[in-house]
Amino acid sequence: MKVRRPTHHDVPLGNRSLNRVRYSGVSLAIVMVAAGLLLAAGTSQAAPPNIILVMADDQGWGDMAYNGDPVLQTPNFDAAAKAGLRFDRFYAAAPVCSPTRASVLTGRHPNRMGVFKWGHAIRPQEITIAEALKSAGYTTGHFGKWHLGSVRPGSPVNPGNSGFDVWLSAENFYDNNPILSREGRATPIEGESSMIAADAALDFIEGAVKKKQPFLAVVWFGSPHSPHRASDELRELYRDQPKNRIDFLGEITGMDRAFGKLRDALEPLGIRDNTILWYTSDNGALGVGSTGGHRGKKGSIYEGGLLVPGILEWPTVVKDHRATDMRCNSSDIYPTLLDIAGVQMDDQPPLDGISLRNLIEGDSPETRPQPMGFWDYPAGGISTPSAAWMAQLLEAQKKGSEDGGDQGKLRLDAGKLTKKYPADTLPGHSAWIDGDWKLHRIAGKQGQAKWELYNLAEDRAEKNNVLGDHEDRAKQMQAALLAWQKSVIASLNGADYPSVE
Repeated sequence: MKVRRPTHHDVPLGNRSLNRVRYSGVSLAIVMVAAGLLLAAGTSQAAPPNIILVMADDQGWGDMAYNGDPVLQTPNFDAAAKAGLRFDRFYAAAPVCSPTRASVLTGRHPNRMGVFKWGHAIRPQEITIAEALKSAGYTTGHFGKWHLGSVRPGSPVNPGNSGFDVWLSAENFYDNNPILSREGRATPIEGESSMIAADAALDFIEGAVKKKQPFLAVVWFGSPHSPHRASDELRELYRDQPKNRIDFLGEITGMDRAFGKLRDALEPLGIRDNTILWYTSDNGALGVGSTGGHRGKKGSIYEGGLLVPGILEWPTVVKDHRATDMRCNSSDIYPTLLDIAGVQMDDQPPLDGISLRNLIEGDSPETRPQPMGFWDYPAGGISTPSAAWMAQLLEAQKKGSEDGGDQGKLRLDAGKLTKKYPADTLPGHSAWIDGDWKLHRIAGKQGQAKWELYNLAEDRAEKNNVLGDHEDRAKQMQAALLAWQKSVIASLNGADYPSVE
C-alpha cells in the first residue's frame, strides 16, 4: 500500500491533525474494510499481525538473568528469550533515551530530526510508525514514557499528534503512583509504574480485539531509570543485596512482571500466534547496572552504552527458538514492521534502519547487509521533570486551564528550523560498524579527530585499537562514516522537508 507523504501545508505546526496521513473518507473506508476482510479470513498468514513494542528505560545488555546476571529474577523475559528470536547484538540507536525513542518511531537516526539528547522534541514533520500503520487500518496506542515532546493538549508533538489514537503517557520517566496524561488530561493513578502501563495497554488491546482491528501498542516503561523506587514487595526480593541495587533490581523485576502480564494475556484473547511482541531498551547500562563485559555505559558510544536486550516473539512465524548474532538496532523496527504490514510511504525520507523481515522469517544470513552509524552530537539535554510538570498540569486543569497555561511546555516550536548546522565540522563522538569492525571518530574541541578501530568479534571490550594494522580498511570506513554524517546534517538542516522554510 502506498500512501502519499503529507506536505508541510497538510500539517500546521501549531495545531497538527491527529492523523497526518491524508486520505478521503472513501479511501479510508476501503482500507478499513480490507483490514476487516483479512481478519475475517481466519488465516494468520493473511491477517496483518498485531504489534506490541515494549521498551525499558536504562536497562543494560547484562541486566537480564538470561544474559548472565546471577541475582536478577526475570522469569518472563527469560521465557520469551527461550521461546522466540533472541537478538544477542541489538543496539540502541543512541546512548540515551529520547534519541533512541525517536529512532523507533521513525526508522531514522535521531540527529536527522534534532533529537540529540534527552528532552529534545521530535519534529512534527517526521512520519511515525503509528501514522504509517494507521494507513493500513491499525488502531494505535501509547502507554508510559513519551519523552519526545509535550504530553499536554494542543502540543504538535504529543502522542495524539504523533499518530496515537489512545494514550496514557508521561512527559519523562515516571514512578509508582504517578500522574499521567490521558490524552491530555492529567490523571492520578495508583499502582506499580510498569504494571500501570501494561494494564492500560491491555485495556486498549482488548478493545481492539473486540472490534477485530489490528493494533499497534507501544508500551514504554519508566524503569529502571533513577531514582530507583521499587515497590515494597519487589524490594523484599532483594533485601540481601547492596543498598544501591535493591530498588534497581526490584524495578527490573517489576518490568518483568508487567511484561509477563501482557504476554500471558495474548493466549486467552486468541491473538498470541499472530502478535509480534518485541522487547528492548533505550540505551546501555547505568552505573549500577551491567554491560555484560562491554566497554562504557549509558551516554557512551562504546558497546556498553549501546548494546541492549532484544527479544521478539511471533509464534506464527518464529515457530522455534533462535538466537542471532546479526547486529541490529532500534532504527530497524520501523522499516521491519512496515515491510511486514505491507506499507510503503510515498516520499519516505532517508532511513537508517533496514527491514529485518528475512531474519525474523529465518531466511537471512547472520551478517548485517549494510553498516550502522552512531553519533553522539554535543548538544545539551533539556530537562523535563515529569512528576512536577504533571502535578502542575493537574492543578491547572482543575482550575479550568486545559493546557496548563505554560506555552513553553507545549513545544509549539518543535517543527521550526531556525538553526543551520555546518557540514564542514562534525563535532562529538561518532562510530561506524561494518560487519564485526567498529570505527570511532572522536572530535576534539579544535576540530581535529582521533580515530580508533576495533574488531568486535575478537575484542568486544574495545581495548585493542588496531587502526595501524588495518589502514586500508580504516580509510574505507572513515570515508563511509563522514559521508553518512554529512547526509545526517543535510536532514538536520531540512533537506527532508523541502516545503518547510
